[in-house]
Formats: sequence, C-alpha cells, structure tokens
Amino acid sequence: MNSRKSLDTMPPWVPATGHALRHVGVHFDAVRIAGFLGEDVAYRLMEFTDFSAGPIVRAANGPTYHYFLLAPGAAAARAWPAPARALGRSGGAVGGEAFVGIPALYGVTWPLDWRSRPTDTDPFVEPALLHAMVVRAVG
Repeated sequence: MNSRKSLDTMPPWVPATGHALRHVGVHFDAVRIAGFLGEDVAYRLMEFTDFSAGPIVRAANGPTYHYFLLAPGAAAARAWPAPARALGRSGGAVGGEAFVGIPALYGVTWPLDWRSRPTDTDPFVEPALLHAMVVRAVG
C-alpha cells in the first residue's frame, strides 16, 4: 500500500470507518477486473508509478475483484478489453446502476482493502495508463 503520501483531507466518498457502497459516476468511475489479472494489472500500475497509482480497491469476498477508481466520466472514454469492465454513468454497466464498496483508509475493512490509496496528488487512477496496462496484461 502507498504509505509515502498521505491525504490532507479525506475524499468525501471514503467512509471514516468500516466500508460503504458508493454509486459510480458520482464521485468516481471504476474499471473492474477479476482474479489474477486484476492483481497483475494493479501490480504493473503500482510498479510503473513508483507506488503512486491512485485508488485501487481489492474486494476479497468470493472471487477477488480489483476496482480501479477513475475521475467521473473517464471510464466511458475508452474501449476496455475483456475481461475488464467499465463502471460509470455514461457507458459502463450499460445503462444499469453500479455500486463499488469503498473501505475506510484505516481500521478493519474486510472484505475490502486498499491495494493503493487515493492521495492529494493522485486522487484517481490515470485512465490512459490503466488502459495501457490492461492491454499489455491481456496480451
């Protein structure tokens, strides 16, 4: 986890304790990737950014999913290769509503945790870089 940078102010969508569901497209969009591929993309992204990738949530209830949080509206701007799935108001979750579980920055948050936390300088994952990492990982 990114411990070198901290937040001066907590984003309003991060709960103070535990975890909470947040509607995508309001505070952020998300790209969801399941299983080992999600872990691989997260690792590649963190390594490339010197562990300043922006917010990545890992959900470990059942199959593991990674949620890469992008600025609102950013997920629909790209065609994401399968099995990555864009979640957002305009294009992702194709007309449906989607929610992402967001853990608190600290404390007990199982089954959710931060693979990479949001910071003041990296409040979101960079969409172009994430897309390149997904394309590279898919092969």
